[in-house]
Amino acid sequence: MILMIDAIEDNYGIDDLELYADGDADGCHASADANGMYEHFRFVADKGQQLLRVDKFLVDHMQKASRNRIQQAADAGCILVNGKPVKSNYRVKPDDVITIVMDRPRYEFEVVAEDIPLDIVYEDDFVLVVNKPAGLVVHPGHGNYSGTLVNALAWHFRNNPDYDASDPRMGLVHRIDKDTSGLLVVAKTPDAKTHLGRQFFNKTTKREYVAVVWGTPMPEQGTVRSNIGRDIRDRLRMAVYPDGGVGKHAVTHYEVMERLGYVSAVKCVLETGRTHQIRVHMMHTGHPLFNDARYGGDEILRGTTSAKYRQFVKNCFEICPRQALHARTLGFVHPVTGEEMFFSCPVPADMSALMERWRKAVFE
Repeated sequence: MILMIDAIEDNYGIDDLELYADGDADGCHASADANGMYEHFRFVADKGQQLLRVDKFLVDHMQKASRNRIQQAADAGCILVNGKPVKSNYRVKPDDVITIVMDRPRYEFEVVAEDIPLDIVYEDDFVLVVNKPAGLVVHPGHGNYSGTLVNALAWHFRNNPDYDASDPRMGLVHRIDKDTSGLLVVAKTPDAKTHLGRQFFNKTTKREYVAVVWGTPMPEQGTVRSNIGRDIRDRLRMAVYPDGGVGKHAVTHYEVMERLGYVSAVKCVLETGRTHQIRVHMMHTGHPLFNDARYGGDEILRGTTSAKYRQFVKNCFEICPRQALHARTLGFVHPVTGEEMFFSCPVPADMSALMERWRKAVFE
């Protein structure tokens, strides 16, 4: 067994991170707790268990799991005893139930290399930065065991004997939703992934998104702070909760870039990376992302009642047939050289065309 320390954040993401199916935000069938965490390993201490630090206990019970990685998992809240997060110095007692959780389900199958085109922005011996198109699922999982970004990476690295696409100790460090486009960083070695994952966990990476939302947020520049967790009424959605026991703390900074009639182009900067964070926070402010079917943005939420306007919006939905969200910039410290790396990719054609259509629109 291998203890997996991913970015230890949700965008998956992820909205940086995906609601894990594993990968398709609209097809999740795996079971997660209220915080969106999935159990990967479970151990039950014997009735005669002597008091022992939980990090030492896990090293003794798991193959290929270093004490350092286990301590990182504990610091990230990924080690639970009897359902509650503990630090690495917690002493295991008889009958304690120790679980290791992560923000995506386990998958135990070999990743098949597939010749899927990649838009590679940067690559060296340790990292790769890729511009993911909308519509491409990130990870294989329920209903999406092929045709994913991970399958494409397996093909790209097929001649690299040191890269194993099925080894969770390397590969994608964070995720974005299937229908979100933009930049992702891939670690080509376990050490690179650990180093980059720590940066995401410590919130030292730089991530900026461009979104088109219904209406114009007021004030036009501000910050949304809340807890985000699974929606108890719909497990495929996330929801905002008051600060407290439900969900994880999430912070999104936003700024209106351009008013476009009944929609606006908005810049969003992530301080945290929770599942569907931007999508949920914009909906919470009353300004869902344009054409975001999961969060109500695929209906006419602003504008007139004329047939001409309804047809115009329908045409706009067809121009950008997904939530209008793009991960435009990504910054991090190189895991080996220590150099500050910063990457940017333009808004893709569908979102550009959408904004131009609204820019030129004239309504009676």
